[in-house]
Amino acid sequence: MSRPEDEEPAPAPPEGYAPSEGRGGFSTLNGPYFHRPGDGPLVEQCFYAVKRHANGVGLVHGGMLSAFMDGVLASAVWRGTGARAVTIHLSIDFLHMARVGEWVMGEARLTRATRDVAFAEGRAYVSGHDVVRCSGIFKLMNLDR
Repeated sequence: MSRPEDEEPAPAPPEGYAPSEGRGGFSTLNGPYFHRPGDGPLVEQCFYAVKRHANGVGLVHGGMLSAFMDGVLASAVWRGTGARAVTIHLSIDFLHMARVGEWVMGEARLTRATRDVAFAEGRAYVSGHDVVRCSGIFKLMNLDR
């Protein structure tokens, strides 16, 4: 089993992307993640696939893609509502493979929000082909209660 310190460092992120900070412990262990700064409706994030992200045949594990896209969708909810949110439902269609040594790009947008619930959809892609398409429903959290 490879450890992060045994892995070769990722190349510089794609142009326009910056390191993402302030994520929870789970995401920090899975990263590093990068994001494209901005305030428009589209959230864009990415990660460089390394061995620890792979399954036994060298493809990026579906669980890694799921965790990554859950965070991308949640970021779109945060950007669109200004509220922290937790996942109620996540639906993912796996369309193609991502491999170690590739940048996995993700994008998502808020599609609708009520007072308590928000909806988002997105995709992850590699070299111009979609790897996953997903949608999620999120509970908007009032941390003051």
